[in-house]
Amino acid sequence: MSRASGPFPANPSPFLRWAGSKKQLLPSLALYWRHGHGRYIEPFAGSAALFFHLAPAEALIADINADLITTYTEVSGHPRAVANRLAKLPKGPNAYRRLRALDPGVMSPTDRSARFIYLNRYCFNGLYRTNSAGRFNVPYGGGKTGKLPSSRHLIECSRLLGSASIMCASFEVTLEEARADDFVYLDPPFRVDRQRVFTEYTASQFGPSHVHSLREWLVRLDRANVRFLLSYAASDEAEYLRKGFHFALVSVRRNIAGFAASRRFTAEMLISNAPPREPPSLDGHPVIQASPEV
Repeated sequence: MSRASGPFPANPSPFLRWAGSKKQLLPSLALYWRHGHGRYIEPFAGSAALFFHLAPAEALIADINADLITTYTEVSGHPRAVANRLAKLPKGPNAYRRLRALDPGVMSPTDRSARFIYLNRYCFNGLYRTNSAGRFNVPYGGGKTGKLPSSRHLIECSRLLGSASIMCASFEVTLEEARADDFVYLDPPFRVDRQRVFTEYTASQFGPSHVHSLREWLVRLDRANVRFLLSYAASDEAEYLRKGFHFALVSVRRNIAGFAASRRFTAEMLISNAPPREPPSLDGHPVIQASPEV
């Protein structure tokens, strides 16, 4: 791959939008990462904001979303081809609906990836939601969702993705790959008191049984000397997940329902089996932090 003119940043920004993005929390999340860790593992990839922020030398990026993983794989290997397809796609609500109606299963990986990036950029609030048939059904988000990623941006991201293994798998299958001294970052779709905070996936794909499985995996990772960090909405579920582990509460400004009038602060809990290098903070303000219960 030929290098474009000018320096490439070591930490490119994500090229995808994602509901519940941890962009605001990146400085606090990064405090749990140490350079002595082995691989960086992220089982719920989403926009992979922390992965791009840390730029680890070795990583495993995974998700159950086949369109998302196809896109990461294709951008990793063929960023210019994806960018060229993106540049040729028409803009506007009618074009969006026509592209959304297409079956990605019959597309080439490059066309499928360009479609995914396009729909992600122009959909409402960066949501990923499917109907009962598994088809993407998020409405058009209007003209204020920003520009499509440039060829240069995708090339920047491909350089980092090229050092990562990328797999389409459940979080349980992905965590089977974790070994001592690896660092696992878990950012699952929140399920809080029978309501989903961010509807990235259909309700059947992350439910109460998965919360229990996640708790079992936290204990298993800890026993295997695998360092983990979990971010989850402050809730009864989070209280259940944090038992015996370090935790901190942070306040995050969220665009609830996607409307500016509904923006408010919500609390998220950071749960880990190792303390951060220093107390987390948000915009310079300390957060509530506690050690494991005795």
